[in-house]
Amino acid sequence: MSPRADTRARRPRGGPARGDVFVALADPTRRRILATARRTPGCTSTALAAELGITRQGVAKHLDVLEEADLLVRHKVGREARVDVDIRSLEQVVAFVREIAGAQWDDRLARLGSLLEGD
Repeated sequence: MSPRADTRARRPRGGPARGDVFVALADPTRRRILATARRTPGCTSTALAAELGITRQGVAKHLDVLEEADLLVRHKVGREARVDVDIRSLEQVVAFVREIAGAQWDDRLARLGSLLEGD
């Protein structure tokens, strides 16, 4: 079984596995696609390909990964498929990073406070 299939099998109900989001965000091209789609809501894969200098097929593969991670949604407008960023999964990532980083900063600030108070 591929690692990707294994990740899908463990996905909790109601959203992507956190690993799917991190895998999707790990690729710089996918991050560029997200940033471009965020700046230009409703853009097409053709517009993304032109903007980023990659093939439409390449964009389509990246869009599949981003959609699987619930980072974007595709919808039809006439004959065209449009792309919009869905920030709900990003909000989960931000909360997770805040939880991890926040704990480290809380510890550091507590130690600094102790040093300043002379404890």
